[in-house]
Formats: sequence, C-alpha cells, structure tokens
Amino acid sequence: MVYMCLSSHLQLVIMAGTVMLAYYFEYTDTFNVHIQGFFCHDNAYTKPYLGPEESSAIPPAILYAVVAGVPALVITVTESVLFLLQYVSEDLDNREKIIVMGDCCYLNPLVRRTFRFLGVYAFGLFATDIFVNAGQVVTGNLSPYFLSVCKPNYTALGCQQVVRFISQQEACTGNEDDILHARKSFPSKQAAISIYAALYVAMYITYSVKATGTRLAKPVLSLGLMCLAFLTGINRVVEYRNHWSDVIAGFIIGGAIAVFMVLCVVKHFKGKPLLSEIPPEESVSSGPMITQPRMEHTMEKYIASQNPITYAEIT
Repeated sequence: MVYMCLSSHLQLVIMAGTVMLAYYFEYTDTFNVHIQGFFCHDNAYTKPYLGPEESSAIPPAILYAVVAGVPALVITVTESVLFLLQYVSEDLDNREKIIVMGDCCYLNPLVRRTFRFLGVYAFGLFATDIFVNAGQVVTGNLSPYFLSVCKPNYTALGCQQVVRFISQQEACTGNEDDILHARKSFPSKQAAISIYAALYVAMYITYSVKATGTRLAKPVLSLGLMCLAFLTGINRVVEYRNHWSDVIAGFIIGGAIAVFMVLCVVKHFKGKPLLSEIPPEESVSSGPMITQPRMEHTMEKYIASQNPITYAEIT
C-alpha cells in the first residue's frame, strides 16, 4: 500500500513538471528562439500573411477545445457503457476493494480506468506540446509568410543588385510579435496535437470496444477522426502558415507519441478488467466437492508425542 501511494505521488509530480515545462515553452520567453537568416526575396517566405491565428479557418480556441473535449467525452462514455454492461456481480465493490486497492484507498473500477486513460492522454498531449515547442525554439524555421511580416528594408540591406543572405536580427522592421511567431514554424503544433488526439482515440475505440456489430462502425469513426486531423494539417499549408515539411514532421511526432502511449504505457487499453475474476481460492471453495483437511484425533496426537516411531509404523 505504501508503494502504491508513493507511485501515485510520483506520477502527480511528473505530471505537474510536464505541465510547467509546457507552460514555460508556451507563455514565457525563458527559451530564446534561434534566429535563422534568409535570402533577399526568397520565394519560400514571400507568401501573403492572412492575419493572426484567431482568423484561421481552424482557430486555436476551437482546436484546443476539440482536442481536449472529444477524447474526454469518448473515453468517459465508453468506459461507463462497458462498466454497466459488465456489472453483473453484486459483490464487485467488496471484491475490488480487497483485491485491488485496499480499504483505505478504494476507488471504483470505472473511475480508476477512466482517470488512468485520460491521465495518460493528458500527459501525452503535454509531451507532444513540449516536443513541438522544443523543435520550434531550436530550429527557428521561418514560416511561408515570414517576409510579409518581417518587412525588411532591402535598400539598406544591399539587396538591390545581388541576392544576399541576411542574418541580422535587426533586418526586420515589422511587428515583433508577428515576427517571433513567424520564426516558429517547424514542426507544426496544430498538426502534431490533432493527429495525436485522433490516433489515441482511434486506437482506444479499436482496442476497447469488442461488441458485435461494430466491424464497420469502429473503422468509420476512427478514420473520420484521422481525416479531421489531416484536414487540420492541410489547412495550415493552404493558409500559408506552415510548410509541407512542418506539417509532416508534426504528424510524425504526434503519431509516434500516441502509439507509444497506447502500446507501452496503457498496454492496448487493457489494464485491469472492470470486473475482477473470481480468485482461484474462491472458485475452488465454491465447487460441489469440498476437501477438508484431515483432523487428527486428540488421542492420536498424544500417542505420536509419546512414541513417534511406533505411531509412524502404525499409520
């Protein structure tokens, strides 16, 4: 029991550290973005700027709400339905309390499984955010619309006659916030978190739902979620907010983390079943034939203590 409590505390500490690291990457300037240079009039960075992220066809508020809400809803509803379908034993609560958690730390098996799967999902989501932010800070890759917000003074930079490579941070004259955001293109965060959420939920549905009649329902739902994730990545390219390489890298990172979480952490969403099997001791004792241990008579014990050799020969 002490080991289980320490393990729970350690998991909470790791989760809190992951959230804090994601917060520092996202909302502070603790980690400086690498300043990458560019060539004058480079066609790769001269796409038009279509406005801030909030004006996108898939704004961050909607994307984050879907990524956080849909998996939580799907997992909670599915676990509740599975629990109700399997709840066939009146002694479930007592047996789970004794075998699994102990009297002082009892949790309903439905709550335990739901929180486990959602906790792993949340950890993987923050881990994906950290990987993406780290890649953006280290590479400082420029967005397709970088020169549109940078607004470099080509005359002062000497780009009138020859094509020059500009590495000075002061070369840009545009809005500093827009320029900083345009320097964080690789990999695409929207592509990474969308494919992570879609793949995690798709694998959860595939492995957890074993009901008959879902042979086509599960693939349709899973492929529908994957399609939405791919459309999110394509939209980033169409709106000139990311390169194709940024989106593909985001898909790889998000997909790899989702697969790792499912295969190595939650073990194909199996874990401990909602209804514990009857222990072998109970199954044996509940059979029609009950074998009782041999009870030695008091007189036999006395004779054995007085003359063990004779008693052994007699028996």
